[in-house]
Amino acid sequence: MSDSGVGEEIGAQGARARALAVLRVRSRAAAVALLPAAAAVVLLVGGVTGRLTGGSWDAARWAVTGVAVAVLLGAAAVAAVITKARPALSPTVEIAERSAPDLYRLVRDLADRLNVPAPSSIALTPDCDSWLEDRTHPAHARADAPRTPGAASAAPVLVIGSPFLWWMRVAELRAVLAPVVAGTGPAAHPDIAAARRFVRGLDAAVALAGRRDLGLIRRAALGLVGRIARLMLRACAEHAALMERGVASAASERAQGVDYGLRIVAQEQVGLAYAGWDRLLTRVALPAWRMGRWPSRLDVGVVSALTELSRRDRLAEGFTSRLGERPACDLLEEPGAVDEAASLLAARLFHGGPAVSGPDWSPVDWQQYPEEVVDRKWRTEAARLHRVLDDMGVRRSARPGDPAGEPAGGAVPGPTLDRVMAHLAGQGEEAGDRLAAGISAEVAREEAETPPPASATPGSNTLPSTTTDATATTSAPATLDATGDALALRGTDPLPLFPLMPPRTGRELLADHVTAMVCCAAVDTAGAAPGLDWLDGPALLMDGKRRTDLAGGVLSLVEDGDGEPLRMWLASTGVRPEKPVRLV
Repeated sequence: MSDSGVGEEIGAQGARARALAVLRVRSRAAAVALLPAAAAVVLLVGGVTGRLTGGSWDAARWAVTGVAVAVLLGAAAVAAVITKARPALSPTVEIAERSAPDLYRLVRDLADRLNVPAPSSIALTPDCDSWLEDRTHPAHARADAPRTPGAASAAPVLVIGSPFLWWMRVAELRAVLAPVVAGTGPAAHPDIAAARRFVRGLDAAVALAGRRDLGLIRRAALGLVGRIARLMLRACAEHAALMERGVASAASERAQGVDYGLRIVAQEQVGLAYAGWDRLLTRVALPAWRMGRWPSRLDVGVVSALTELSRRDRLAEGFTSRLGERPACDLLEEPGAVDEAASLLAARLFHGGPAVSGPDWSPVDWQQYPEEVVDRKWRTEAARLHRVLDDMGVRRSARPGDPAGEPAGGAVPGPTLDRVMAHLAGQGEEAGDRLAAGISAEVAREEAETPPPASATPGSNTLPSTTTDATATTSAPATLDATGDALALRGTDPLPLFPLMPPRTGRELLADHVTAMVCCAAVDTAGAAPGLDWLDGPALLMDGKRRTDLAGGVLSLVEDGDGEPLRMWLASTGVRPEKPVRLV
């Protein structure tokens, strides 16, 4: 046997041993539940045979029998909850075979080469990761899924990170998926499958007991079940983790013979994809989501972001030459529709947006992003900044030649950058703190007034399917309708599961708002334009080039009350701080 085969066998044996250890926890729990019943049987048999008679034995017999019945009923209830509780389901975009026959063919060929069962289906996640997910629980079965009598689909679902499809080439994707697909082999082992079902059931029972929408009686009953499930989960957690480590080791060893050399290069692309994807989400997508817009081509954007990252990073030189090879997204019949579905799910997963488009939650193309997101963001923040100044009683700035603080003829000029700079400059930390606190309060008030996102039915795990019936076409994106029910969004509410960024501090909000005011003044008085940088998000363009030297002057004004660096920047660029700007 080769070294690879030996390593695989060792990993598989370790996984099976740990699976048995997990199942022993279940057996011990059953034994504890049966112990009072065993004692009751002994006492009852002793009474029938005349060996254990008398008043004390009769009392003990009734007491132990009552305890045994109560424990058995409780154990049955706990077992029923653990068995019936719906395990968590990862939010994904399901890909039907008719919408990606080439991708299914690639995965099946890969499974044949690895001599493992092929995954039952394929789904995409808007993240840089790939895994196998068991969806054999009855609660996860879709109503419209075909059912074969007498057959159960035990093969897990292959979940693929959607950025991989757009950035990676076909051969690279196959190399990255090889160790993942190889995991279907250990997943088919009865002991490992049973151990996984047990752990998922415990986890689901704990989650069910922690729900806040339960009534008082159900909460009390499920609270006891949750404590028992949590106790068993702690008992088998280490064994379950080591089991999964053994499964991963065995799968990795099995995949050694498939595209091993290419996998090393492909793993470099995984790291690069993660870096670019993270920048795209936090710097580009998040500002749009906060404005009620969701970029509808995130995966296309990640290619631009990673290409720009490759150009800037000398360590990534040569990676752009790969772009001449066939991208993995060519394996999809309708890559645009898949990208749109994944982009909408990304907005839900990382921001908590609604499941469908609406007046306050609409898609935006990359060509429209500068005008519809960047410019609107700047003007909204500038308007908020002046609103707070009004509430604080800060006077509008005077025109040149007017007495200080008294506009000529009683006419009040529009919002100007001078007003902001005059308030912050020279007054130091106190003025900045007051203004930052006012902006923070205004932002919090606006967020509190925003209605909650329209999501799936409360308590449901399934997001609306993208079908072509009359109901769906009124809310689902038009591009998705073209694919019929070949795509479906599925996941676990509530979302977001992974918020991208922590709340911003008052000083950070103040710096953002002052920057927005400067950008509005530059657009309105110096011919600048809003732009998009794929790695840094909203950008100010002057003469067609991005200006990156604005932050220093803004920070000096906000942090130190020193407005001179910003005034020098304004003079050098021709921006007129005394001119009113247009707000929204």
